[in-house]
Amino acid sequence: MAHQHSHEDKDPCCGSSKEDGKAQPQGKVAGKRIFKISGLDCIEEMTILRGALGEMVGGEDNLSFDVLNGRMGVNNDNVSDAEIIAAVAKTGMKAQVVSASGVTDEEPQSYRKHATLLMMLSGLLTATGFLFDVWNKGSLSAAFQEEGKLSVVTIGFYVAAIIAGGWFVFPKAWFALKRFRPDMNLLMLIAVLGAAGIGEWFEAATVTFLFALSLALEAWSVGRARNAIGALLKLTPETARVRNAAGEEKEVPAAEVAIGDTFIVLGGERLPLDGKVLRGASHVNQAPITGESVPVSKEVGAEVFAGTINGDGTLEVTATKTAGNTTLANIIRLVGEAQSKRAPAEQWVEKFARIYTPAVIVLAIAVFIIPVMMGLPAQAWFYKALVLLVIACPCALVISTPVSVVSSLTAAARAGVLIKGGLHIETPGRLVALALDKTGTITEGKPSVAEVIALSGHTEEELLERASALEARSTHPLATAIIEYAKKKNVKILSAEDAVIVPGKGVTGHFAGNLYWLGSARYAEERGQATPEIKEKLAKIAGAGRSVIVIGNDTHVCGLIAVVDAVRPQAVEALAQLRKAGIQHLIMLSGDNKATAESIAKSVGIDEVRAELLPEDKVTAIDELMKKYRVVGMIGDGVNDAPAMSKASLGIAMGAVGSDAAIESADIALMADDLSRLPWLVRHSRRTLGIIKQNIALSLFTKAAFIVLNLLGLSTLWIAIAADMGTTFVVIMNSLRLLSTTDKNT
Repeated sequence: MAHQHSHEDKDPCCGSSKEDGKAQPQGKVAGKRIFKISGLDCIEEMTILRGALGEMVGGEDNLSFDVLNGRMGVNNDNVSDAEIIAAVAKTGMKAQVVSASGVTDEEPQSYRKHATLLMMLSGLLTATGFLFDVWNKGSLSAAFQEEGKLSVVTIGFYVAAIIAGGWFVFPKAWFALKRFRPDMNLLMLIAVLGAAGIGEWFEAATVTFLFALSLALEAWSVGRARNAIGALLKLTPETARVRNAAGEEKEVPAAEVAIGDTFIVLGGERLPLDGKVLRGASHVNQAPITGESVPVSKEVGAEVFAGTINGDGTLEVTATKTAGNTTLANIIRLVGEAQSKRAPAEQWVEKFARIYTPAVIVLAIAVFIIPVMMGLPAQAWFYKALVLLVIACPCALVISTPVSVVSSLTAAARAGVLIKGGLHIETPGRLVALALDKTGTITEGKPSVAEVIALSGHTEEELLERASALEARSTHPLATAIIEYAKKKNVKILSAEDAVIVPGKGVTGHFAGNLYWLGSARYAEERGQATPEIKEKLAKIAGAGRSVIVIGNDTHVCGLIAVVDAVRPQAVEALAQLRKAGIQHLIMLSGDNKATAESIAKSVGIDEVRAELLPEDKVTAIDELMKKYRVVGMIGDGVNDAPAMSKASLGIAMGAVGSDAAIESADIALMADDLSRLPWLVRHSRRTLGIIKQNIALSLFTKAAFIVLNLLGLSTLWIAIAADMGTTFVVIMNSLRLLSTTDKNT
């Protein structure tokens, strides 16, 4: 149905590919090949891979990254898998094709295990070398004062420590050097080689170990967020209890259940797949997907979702999606992909690091050369230059944003708010104005017929016959309300012939040989049939906060149908909380008549109402609002809301659970029909941005302080790297605090 209330239809699917949320994505999905990358834990590795593969695959836009799952997507079929794997290997990382049957995490886990073991070995060898030196020289003070030369055995321990700690670092540094793109790996390599070159073997080994430890902390932090999403994946049972054609029940892998198969879920069990209830009734806990704290009643015909928990009743469910395409699987996939859509702060840090690292190298060279030219001791100032390189390593700065972004995305997903990328994390916190659709957003979107007014000599039964005939093939909520009311009144439902939709206005069709039309008050006026008497009746109904559907023929209006749609119980409080959160202006955009829209807006505290809008009018309204308020969000649930949502600074889909279209098309999707998630989202966004700023400030302050200490001769190589590692640890722990922000009032 596409007449005056058609703006509530669901958004069309954007056609993005689906990945298997159960087994793993396929090796090729819609032209994209997926590779598992060992060592992909940070924005630094993403930058390296873009530099190594960008030109090969026809541009960096053909690369996508899922840091949460350590994956890289290549959208170019002209380069072979072998070429990509070889190019990745040159960076010091390792690529593995994700096959159609899926790939386990054994190899990446092995990589992380080896990296951890080598880091620990580096620390052990460094400590052993130092203790051997103490024993060899006879005292701890002698070892620290460097009295006497190091023995060959001591140097051997330190060299082994450097090799172990730098096993996964030095290949990346060599790659950066060959491409003339300095990064923190190259800074470490220069510092370690320089320290070794002037005989500071203990410091060279210590720097290598501490840097490896810093990288291990980084991998651990991303692993924390990765495990949080992995916990969602584990919510889905691996098997389903399927009933075959003979009525026999059998446990089969969930991945083998086809669309249309019937599976049975006992009380207390988790649902293995999405589906519709065929028999039974129960209450289902949908918190894993929607964040709702109260179980939802499910009866015959209701939609249920994989990973949710059945209550006491037994449900027989018809599968509507395969295991790889369930709502939960798509959420997991989108959260994984979202990390590659970098937040503005993240993009700033990356650009800053690209300029900062070469600048530090130039500064370090100057710190060495200028004093030497002035006749100062070369070795002392060479050492200061090495310390400067270590101090200036941007490790803590680089990790400050991606861990915050990953943690924020994960926490939001667990709270039933799907954010489609780091790009959209910051925007809710900067919103000045928010436009809201009426039906299905402010109201419940479940209209019912409140009154039928027959006119021009027609009876109520005749009016319902004609209205239900015109609406017979529509799935729109208002059409459903009319059909249900007609059935309740025992009116036989027939389909109109030659039904033609008038976009945004109404529908026409033939019934019993006569042409009838159905639509909005504006459509009646356009047809020249809105007499003063009709206008008076329309105004009276609309003034009571009800929507009006007009039915007529070529000569007159046959009658009016008043429809009521209840305001959501949490709407008033949610909008009040939005104001407290800093949203300055709330606007209702509706296709409904002005009187009805204004009545509902007044009851919930909306500032401005724009009613009787066609889809293109909503786009114009958003354009005007953005010129006035600059950062404007749009929340809706209908197909006619999609253009306006795209035009706004931020598009939010309401009640997207079960709707692939809404999940795919919006910047942010609220999985439940819960407006209280909006103020939570604004607060969560601001907290995320606040933590990112704290991390960046701490990183830069620490570096500035130690640069001063270094120039004053109060810092050493190992103290510098320890300070950087400590800052990295603080930044990581600060970022991981976002994982706990799942409460609405956080």
